[in-house]
Amino acid sequence: MLRSALPLNALRAFEAAARHLNFTRAALELHISQAALSHQIRVLESRLQVVLFHRLARGVALTDEGAALYPMLNESFDRIAATLDRFTDGRYRETLNVGVVGTFAIGWLLPRLAQFGAAHPAIDLRLQTHNNRVDLAGEGLELAIRFGEGDWPGQHSTPVMAVRFAPLCAPALARTLHRPEDLAAHTLLRTYRQDEWSRWCAAAGIAPLDARGPVFDTSLAMAAAATAGAGVALLPVELFQQALDSSQLVRPFDLHIALGRYWLTRLRSRPESPAAQQFRRWLEQRVAQDTAPAD
Repeated sequence: MLRSALPLNALRAFEAAARHLNFTRAALELHISQAALSHQIRVLESRLQVVLFHRLARGVALTDEGAALYPMLNESFDRIAATLDRFTDGRYRETLNVGVVGTFAIGWLLPRLAQFGAAHPAIDLRLQTHNNRVDLAGEGLELAIRFGEGDWPGQHSTPVMAVRFAPLCAPALARTLHRPEDLAAHTLLRTYRQDEWSRWCAAAGIAPLDARGPVFDTSLAMAAAATAGAGVALLPVELFQQALDSSQLVRPFDLHIALGRYWLTRLRSRPESPAAQQFRRWLEQRVAQDTAPAD
């Protein structure tokens, strides 16, 4: 039989007592007397018509009924507290968990986070970086920004940014590169996408180069190696513009190729929340502003 209007104070008293397994400590936490706490628990037991605690010589222990009730009640109070914590400055803050491939996070998103926060102060944005391998459901992410062709099964993909891949390297190494064939004398840094250098060579009209340099799981690590003079890296130009502007990296050849683009993805089985929709729209608009041709 359904029971309505169970007394909140009695439920709170039971939850605290079950968590501490001690009426005295529970009463201290709730700022009430032990007698008042015992009364609230007796009220709840009477309403439910069950015994929730075994009263022992030293402390208490949950009965089977108490053990069944406690986890649900504990989780419910935690969820209530978490929801109430989202109310700040007279507004409700919606949490948005977003996974971002590290290259895009460092090269584009992080420098613009303050702009998003100013435009959407009611969204509590939480970022988790990844190396382009991400499990939306398993990692509790509502959205993920990743690189590829946009064909991930079971996911809705929105194109975010097209990028140009070109060889980048340290200035000293760049001074030895006058034509694409000169790359044969240097170490070619690679990612797990094994056809990148062969595709660039084909676009340059030269024979495939022997790319046997170190393999990196992120473009960020590969760019750091290139900056240190470890070799030449094929990198997305738009996301390493700061390194190019500061001459940490140099682009010795104008030729570039397309290897994919960045996408904003979400599970098709999950509707787009208002916060996710606002983030997507801001992302699309901000990228469009950055890539618009100058007057």
